[in-house]
Amino acid sequence: MRERVFTEPDNYVPFLLSQGIKFGDLVFISGQAGADDNGKIVAGGFRAQGEQAFSNLRRALEAGGSSLKDILKVTIFVTDLGYFQDVVDLRRKYFSEPYPADTIAEIKALYDPEAMIEIEAIAAIPSGTDNPSSRITDRRRDPV
Repeated sequence: MRERVFTEPDNYVPFLLSQGIKFGDLVFISGQAGADDNGKIVAGGFRAQGEQAFSNLRRALEAGGSSLKDILKVTIFVTDLGYFQDVVDLRRKYFSEPYPADTIAEIKALYDPEAMIEIEAIAAIPSGTDNPSSRITDRRRDPV
């Protein structure tokens, strides 16, 4: 069965999206952009948005019983590959060996014209971490 993963506030609700889905021992996290808790893109350019996007990714993973170190596959969307070295620097800061499988793609635009980066991930949920008190989850189950 699938289980919805979310954090508070959940800025995904108006768009009919799940912030993440747990399925078995995996968690699938929807794209996390450089938006603050009010859903507004943070000021400060690409690096500030990247830091916020990784912070949002960490929070969503933890809500699903996982963490950055448990990511198996990450996809990073950027609106300008001129920031490629900044992406590498962010990966160096937030990931460690063995590094997750990765796709970095330049796209024309994201959901907000000011957004410059969005990160989605698939991560393992380590055994023994399924502690409901350590995260916020929606216990409703959806059929697969």
